[in-house]
Amino acid sequence: MAPSPTAAQRRVIAAADPVTGRLKGTDAQLAALVKRGLAFRHPRPPHDHFLTPAGHRIREAPARDEASSADQPSSPDTGGVFAARVGGEDPAPDGGPARLREVRSAWQGLLELRRMTHSDGVTDRPCGWERTHLVPAAALALEAAGHTPATGDGHGYRVRATPQPEAVAVYEPDERALRACAATLERAGWQVGEHTEPRSGERYLLASPRRV
Repeated sequence: MAPSPTAAQRRVIAAADPVTGRLKGTDAQLAALVKRGLAFRHPRPPHDHFLTPAGHRIREAPARDEASSADQPSSPDTGGVFAARVGGEDPAPDGGPARLREVRSAWQGLLELRRMTHSDGVTDRPCGWERTHLVPAAALALEAAGHTPATGDGHGYRVRATPQPEAVAVYEPDERALRACAATLERAGWQVGEHTEPRSGERYLLASPRRV
């Protein structure tokens, strides 16, 4: 797990452009933020640096949250303090207003990441970060659309990795909710197909980030 950003790095994050997330800092500071998954270097000249969704989350967190998270490890999924809920977390996740704000902020940051990293500036298809973080990316799309992650009783969605390249499996015991998950992922730029487990007969989705 990557360590939390230093006080100096947090100041760089706090000073980022409020709309684009563009960063200013020394080469060492920017490289360190990239290493932690909190920033990315734009592939096109002048190769500016911008916040990732995790970086946006840290910038927008209240000061008390920043203080309390200083001694906490970063999320292994997103590189920051926000972690997408893939379903099956223990204990059951809190779905209160604070969580809704976190999810909304992370989703908006991800859309901005799409815009900045696609050469045509579109936000309707996944970006490179999503292709290397398939499970949290799909889970974020679902949670941001209002779907409920699975808890101990088994109800809700579960996003899991698969042996197939660039594909995740989405399980939801309610068939109507499963179809709703498929529609959400398609709107978020994923290619989705419905399949059946040969042994259990359970229906599930196989989803891959759309390239065009």
